[in-house]
Amino acid sequence: MKKHESIQAILTTNPITVQKGQKLSEVNAIFREHRIHHVPVLDHKNPVGIISETDILRLIYDADHTDIRTQDSMIDQLHTLSSVMSTDLKTLPITATVRDAAELLSDNNYRSVIVLKDGCLAGIVTSTDLIRYLCEQF
Repeated sequence: MKKHESIQAILTTNPITVQKGQKLSEVNAIFREHRIHHVPVLDHKNPVGIISETDILRLIYDADHTDIRTQDSMIDQLHTLSSVMSTDLKTLPITATVRDAAELLSDNNYRSVIVLKDGCLAGIVTSTDLIRYLCEQF
């Protein structure tokens, strides 16, 4: 295993993102359609938060036996993206290493890290990306 492998080896570039003012139902549709678990939230080009599929699932837990349209309507009426997303972003610079990402993801209760280049979103690294990378090393 390469000790100082660049984070770019596991980075998802051009991740699907949402804008701060989007409806939660739109975010929920992204999770369903693309089968991803984390979406960076931007204010124009600047990352201001991240939302996970788990965040949405917590909101619709009580509406478990209703159809998707009812669930989406409910979450849009009761919540905003800004009120649900996490603003405690964990970030790394594009010059970071895979080890840096592994340390950050293993030492905290985070499942994703935003990668920045010149203060703007360069990509995202998730715990799944890290696991895939490690599997390739064996």
